[in-house]
Amino acid sequence: MKDGVTSVAQVPAPGANKGSLLIRSRASLVSAGTERMLLDFGRASWLGKARQQPEKVRQVIEKMRTDGLMATIESVQAKLDQPVALGYSNAGVVLDAGAGVTGFHRGDRVISNGPHAEVVGVPANLCARIPDAVSDDAAAFAVVGAIGLEGVRLIQPQLGEDVVVIGLGLIGILTVQLLRAHGCRVLGIDFDSRKLQLAEAFGAETVNLGLGEDPMVAAERFTRGKGADAALITAATKSNEPVHQAALMLRKRGRIVLVGVTGLELSRDDFYKKELSFQVSCSYGPGRYDPAYEQGGQDYPRAYVRWTAQRNFEAVLDMLADGRLQTERLLTHRFPFDRALEAYELLNRDEFYLGILLDYARGQETLDPGHRRLAVRTAFPGKPTGKPTRKEEVRVGFVGAGGYATKVLIPAFLEAGATLLTVASAGGLSASHAGRKFGFSESTTDTESLLSDQRIDAVVIATRHDSHAGLVCRALEAGKHVFVEKPLALTWEQLDEIEDTYRGLQETRVLMVGFNRRFSPHVRQAQRLLQGMRGAKSLVYMVNAGAIPLEHWTQNAEEGGGRILGEACHFLDLLRFLVGYPARSVRTAQQSADTATISVSYEDGSVGTVHYFANGHKSFPKERLEIFADGRILVIDNFRKLRGYGGPRFGGSSSWRQDKGAGRMVQAFIDAIRGGGAAPIPFEELREVSRCALLAANPME
Repeated sequence: MKDGVTSVAQVPAPGANKGSLLIRSRASLVSAGTERMLLDFGRASWLGKARQQPEKVRQVIEKMRTDGLMATIESVQAKLDQPVALGYSNAGVVLDAGAGVTGFHRGDRVISNGPHAEVVGVPANLCARIPDAVSDDAAAFAVVGAIGLEGVRLIQPQLGEDVVVIGLGLIGILTVQLLRAHGCRVLGIDFDSRKLQLAEAFGAETVNLGLGEDPMVAAERFTRGKGADAALITAATKSNEPVHQAALMLRKRGRIVLVGVTGLELSRDDFYKKELSFQVSCSYGPGRYDPAYEQGGQDYPRAYVRWTAQRNFEAVLDMLADGRLQTERLLTHRFPFDRALEAYELLNRDEFYLGILLDYARGQETLDPGHRRLAVRTAFPGKPTGKPTRKEEVRVGFVGAGGYATKVLIPAFLEAGATLLTVASAGGLSASHAGRKFGFSESTTDTESLLSDQRIDAVVIATRHDSHAGLVCRALEAGKHVFVEKPLALTWEQLDEIEDTYRGLQETRVLMVGFNRRFSPHVRQAQRLLQGMRGAKSLVYMVNAGAIPLEHWTQNAEEGGGRILGEACHFLDLLRFLVGYPARSVRTAQQSADTATISVSYEDGSVGTVHYFANGHKSFPKERLEIFADGRILVIDNFRKLRGYGGPRFGGSSSWRQDKGAGRMVQAFIDAIRGGGAAPIPFEELREVSRCALLAANPME
């Protein structure tokens, strides 16, 4: 998304994850409207991107005010640098089914919302079996067809109603056919005469805007002066005109459903006088973007939600099977997958296109030629793969290649002098991108082979929270040094398992949790100042965490542990480091799932309080720590400023950019491995902080 460059990449094949199908693609359809919008955004200048997403501009400005210019620029660049897999309308054959999947078997022909790739891994609820009577080519249109079908369902058409379809691209033409199958009279509107001819062939009357025809006059004639019952907008434009025109063409209490993308500066007068209804259609139907439905595999009860995304897929396939929905005349271009870039060049030319199909018949590159099985590892030429060449060399394998890993951790390990050997991710795309960008020797989707690789000295775990404990134990048992992102564990049982594994090691291994804040230069300076102060300390840590949706994975108790456990452990660790004594008790006053006050008493009489609030505003700095001790006060503001009050030797210091200590943390980890010394954070402190976090998140325990 940084520069709009599109490429065909060789990446490791995904696995059949829990609740998902592993599918070998046979054909996939380019959704020209959606994918061209992505390409146009990527190619746009910084100013062009800002104009397209003004709400993001406000977020960037707020972040600059709180975190500084350079930190904001780096964050934006890291976000735009993440690759996007194009495509979402795929037809193929099931290679394998993950745990918990029912109703699908190896060899089944299926459609899915998988991207353009030889092999895709897709949640089973976003797949449907292809009837024998439907070809792979026709099936590849099914997911795009389901988008139109969901829009049709939302307008609730009745036999004989007059419906206007504005925008006759691929989804628009399919929508015309769906409405005709419902027994509706259809008026299609577009600028392109060839698309209008297709709509007419499927039974619609048309209005050619390219010839200057007046849609209002045409709609008046089409509805015999009564106004249309409903309008479906399937156009892709920044203009507000489609919604305005639709409102003018409708009868009193008519319905408008937006399937495409338009400007939404609505005129109250358009809607008020006629009491019109307006609704935006969401993708393929209920279940889309619901983690419980997609990743969790929880279907909606048929009696209460008749048409889910998957059931819409099935309905479109049934219509393709009995001929009520036709795609042959919609297919205008076909490209072998190894020439996929030509398809995207077509989107930039002034040439007619509608259905653009990618054909995988020749695609065998993902197969291991020696064993005819899926290749789950991709090597990058010219990178070291053998034994270490220097005694002090530390070879690292990364499990996880998400935003934090690529923005912070991987660069920090490079800066610390580590040799990056292997990077793994579940889907393969992010690992392959990180591997090429940062100079890894190889990328893989086989985490177990990474853990058992004798060449790797240290494993970095940067995955979702529920996988941390298991990966830590397996990596330690494999004889690796381990760096794991917080939290260390989500349950008492997991923490006990890690302790048993760690203490059972015959050789000392460095175990490190990503508690970076204790390594911040402002924190280290504060610690030095505190060493000259006597008596107990009082610490107040304010965290303006900001709200995130309840459906986000971090809010899920099983997957993320909740925000108190998943993130507040950072702040509990920093308090423990500055106090320098073990915790004695933990109390939590919780207002909501992600708003709480945590109080910790320490053995020396110190008291630390973490105010973790999700009900604030992003324009306010995220973190502020106040330390009261021996008649003096130290204040750390968002890791950019340290101020002192009451001390004769120190007034304050500031840095030109935010520094939360990640680089120094990683350097300390690498140095401990090289020198064979103690871990930068003693295991007893890691265990203690984890226990405090578990108590804070589960105060009744």
